Amino acid sequence: MANLTITVTINDDDQKIMKNDVVDINQWVQLAVTGKINSCWKRMHANWSTQLLNDESFTDAIPSNKTDFLKLVLARPSYENAKTRHDKEISNLD
Repeated sequence: MANLTITVTINDDDQKIMKNDVVDINQWVQLAVTGKINSCWKRMHANWSTQLLNDESFTDAIPSNKTDFLKLVLARPSYENAKTRHDKEISNLD
C-alpha cells in the first residue's frame, strides 16, 4: 500500500477562526492525524491481542513490533476493516 496524501481545504473565514487558537494550522492538522493514528493503533492492538490470546487454534507468539503485528492481523481470515464491517451492518438493516 502506497503512502496516502490528503489535502484539506480551509476557507478564508475558517482560517481566521483557527488562527485565533492555533499558531500553525498545518502542524495542528498533522498532530491531530498522528493522535488519531495512535488511538486507532491502541484500540487495534488491544482488540486483536485479546482475540489472539482467546483463540485456542492460535499457538504462535504475538509479535511485539507494529509491522509484524499488522502483518499477522491483516492476514487473518477473520480480519475486516471498518468499511467492510460498516457495509455488513448496513446490509443487515435491509
